[in-house]
Amino acid sequence: MDHTLMASWRQVLLPMPRHDALARPGPRWGRYPERPDHAAPRQGGGLPVRGLPAALPATWRLALCQPWLRQVRQLADTPNEDLNACRQALRRQGLTSATLALALAHVLRAAQSTLGLRLHDTQLLAAALMLDQQLVEMATGEGKTLAMATAAAVAALAGIPVHVVTANDYLAERDAQHLAPLFQALGVSVGAIAPAMTSEQRRPVYVRDVVYATAKEVAFDYLRDGLSMPHGAPPLLRGLSLALIDEADSILLDEASVPLIISVAQSGQAAQQASRRAVWWQALHLARRLHAGDHFTIDTSRHSATLTPAGERHIAGPAEALGGVWRRPRLRRDLLGLALTALHALQRDQHYLVREGKVELLDSLTGRIAVGRVWSQGLHTLIELKEGCPLSAPTETLAQITFQRFFKRYWRLGGLSGTLVEARGELRSLYDVDVVRVPERLPSQRQRWPTLVFATADERWRAVAERVKQLQAKGRPTLIGTDSVHDSEQLSNHLHEAGIAHAVLNARHDQHEADIVAQAGQAGRVTVATRMAGRGTDIGLDERALAAGGLHVIHCQRNESKRMDRQLVGRSARQGQPGSTEAWICASISADPPPPSEPKLTRCIQSAVVHRFHLSPWCLWHLRLPQWVEERRQAALRRQLLERDRQWAQQFRLARQNRGPSA
Repeated sequence: MDHTLMASWRQVLLPMPRHDALARPGPRWGRYPERPDHAAPRQGGGLPVRGLPAALPATWRLALCQPWLRQVRQLADTPNEDLNACRQALRRQGLTSATLALALAHVLRAAQSTLGLRLHDTQLLAAALMLDQQLVEMATGEGKTLAMATAAAVAALAGIPVHVVTANDYLAERDAQHLAPLFQALGVSVGAIAPAMTSEQRRPVYVRDVVYATAKEVAFDYLRDGLSMPHGAPPLLRGLSLALIDEADSILLDEASVPLIISVAQSGQAAQQASRRAVWWQALHLARRLHAGDHFTIDTSRHSATLTPAGERHIAGPAEALGGVWRRPRLRRDLLGLALTALHALQRDQHYLVREGKVELLDSLTGRIAVGRVWSQGLHTLIELKEGCPLSAPTETLAQITFQRFFKRYWRLGGLSGTLVEARGELRSLYDVDVVRVPERLPSQRQRWPTLVFATADERWRAVAERVKQLQAKGRPTLIGTDSVHDSEQLSNHLHEAGIAHAVLNARHDQHEADIVAQAGQAGRVTVATRMAGRGTDIGLDERALAAGGLHVIHCQRNESKRMDRQLVGRSARQGQPGSTEAWICASISADPPPPSEPKLTRCIQSAVVHRFHLSPWCLWHLRLPQWVEERRQAALRRQLLERDRQWAQQFRLARQNRGPSA
């Protein structure tokens, strides 16, 4: 490294004269600390990582912080440091370079004595960055869970109520139990929120210093506080002081495309509800008389269907004969668009499941069941009618919020993920946080095999079965990533026909997720998974699997972003272990030789299909172009959703003011 650069940044590592005020319940911040919607941009304090450019190479960042990290370890080797004195210094001075080093030293000793784990420099650096209100990209397998716990423990020692936001309920409970000895050794209380808890059970958990929960649980409890506190009820939360988010890109971006809504079933008005259901029945009946291509088109990227002018003319007569709303052309077009979407654009086992007579939505990003989520504008009712399920009661919205608006209300915000840098700009604009990367402890040994393309899904699944047989004979574990429940079960059928023992991880088997993932690293093990296997879980390899070459990942997904591609690939070759990965694309085109008039891209793909050539970089770039377009479309949709959420909140506040305090 350039010694001049090192010297120029050395001053950044020194304590700064001002300290960052810590938001916590009390006389200064009030009973329920909460950052206003239009607060000033977030500012870090005098921490050793403040001032370093976000784009600084990760290895340089670690090198520049080495003097301060050595100070932390020297303090950890001094066992006579008083924990109470550290706690008082944090609460009196705030998070400064000196107080943070002292607190991390206590956490380092506690982790060694209670868990038998030694914090690495990269974990200490990640904890400091999160406490400085930054999002940290840390490679999978580098110890994100312990780094998150370290940051939470330091903040709790400073008196800040901490919400550690995890990817799912299982991880929240697991991490809280596993890390309880560490927190207890530091005099920090910890708990976890489970979905089945009542309000009376949740309130004492939120009183604890560190609370593990999913984003949805905390956000809904925040909405409940907003509904109950004006009527004198005690709040569940202690405010929004600090959130530390695991898998931050998934929660802050991917899951932020759907608003969180508290609603109640509408009572009475039975005649009106029956009339609405009759309209939906009629919409499905009319939609089944239309033909794809001639009368309507399907937008697969948006999962929607639209009437064509020919379709409008074709259905106008039968629709107007029904009378009522069907005589209004614009409303008729909208109703039939929803009915066509329910019939043709949304597919069972791909976009939703039917279990015990109920329609349950599948999260397109995680593959898990989206508990409590429903489609709006009557689309959910249309799906229920299509599948012959009992109809849900219509609801009235009482409160709603998006993750974008919710997490901006925390006074301090930090997080971790293995895939963040691609979304650096959007995260900065939405949440006022920077993204920085910390280096891997050991050089990666991951091997990337060439991308292959197949004409049909069946050809690809047969080839997967052949590849798995070869890998299984060598004793290597294999993970195959698929798009949907349907795809995972199709591949499972091919593996059964080939006599290959395997496990399937999708929304039908979500209760056994932990057991399936725990065994996925055993020698010769084969696991077929939707995107459920990509977040928050660790695949540990046994000695035979490591000796055989480590985990091999076959990427058969059409992900909406490059971040999600990297998440699946990152399952292999963790912590410097051996491993490999390859991507297999289904072109869904004819394998016949193309005519000369076909575009160059089509000829390139078809040649690869016929002759099993590897795709050229030019061809790969064009195939990934739709993903780039989709990433930007999703970002635009998130911005639109945030603006609609702000408008709804403003209208809701005005409506409550007009109704008066008793409303």
